Amino acid sequence: MPTTVTYFVSPTSEAVAQAAAALFSTEAIAAVKARGVARIAISGGSTPKRMFSILADPNEAYAAGTPWENLELFWVDERCVPPTDAESNYKMTKEALLDHVPLSAARIHRMEGELDPHEAAARYESEIRNTFRLEGAETPTFDLVLLGMGDDGHTASLFPHTDALNETSLIVTPNHVPQKDTWRITLTKPVINQGREVAFLIEGAAKAEILAKVLLGPYDPETTPSQLIRPASGKVSFLLDAAAASKLPEPKVADPSSVTIGTLELS
Repeated sequence: MPTTVTYFVSPTSEAVAQAAAALFSTEAIAAVKARGVARIAISGGSTPKRMFSILADPNEAYAAGTPWENLELFWVDERCVPPTDAESNYKMTKEALLDHVPLSAARIHRMEGELDPHEAAARYESEIRNTFRLEGAETPTFDLVLLGMGDDGHTASLFPHTDALNETSLIVTPNHVPQKDTWRITLTKPVINQGREVAFLIEGAAKAEILAKVLLGPYDPETTPSQLIRPASGKVSFLLDAAAASKLPEPKVADPSSVTIGTLELS
């Protein structure tokens, strides 16, 4: 099925973080209104960190407006480190967001990066199955999945030429990443693609060329795994700053205060 890419180009990285916070809060409110609960999977990185700070800021509308009491928070991926390690996605989220908002511990579902990666992945799969009350081979449907993209075109911990790219039967899988000489834990492609709303947060000139390759280049997901993200909904969003979007087709940011919107169709 064709996928419609909608890319929202903001003039600055700060504006991208603001747009991401608005998306997080809006989708949480809509999910709670529709189903009584919002289940959101988040990623690490500098843009999410700033987004979390905005969501937690009592001077912003999001802190009070987001339905924290009805939100279940999950992670897209995690490094195989303890939750106190500086590299931990959970640690970053805790310091930027969780320590400042009324989200109960029972609704915070972290990946246990301190465990053996196979055990951690299996435990997280069980956590998701229990929380979503899945049966058999059912796939969870997150209300919002927030992704980043690396300079090599990876997303989540789906790195080029690694085993996790071809995993379709599991919800969560360990993934050995030879190019980084490390293990990661990650949601799998089918789970990400089942999300009701899937959005990439990408900023900086260093991402411009790889982003253009992912969206405009030939389909080669072994080399550029972000191309695997073709949601079942038929749509995916990219929240970009002007630098990251510089190699995409018009529109470009002409008015420094504006946000422009472009679309692409992926077959």
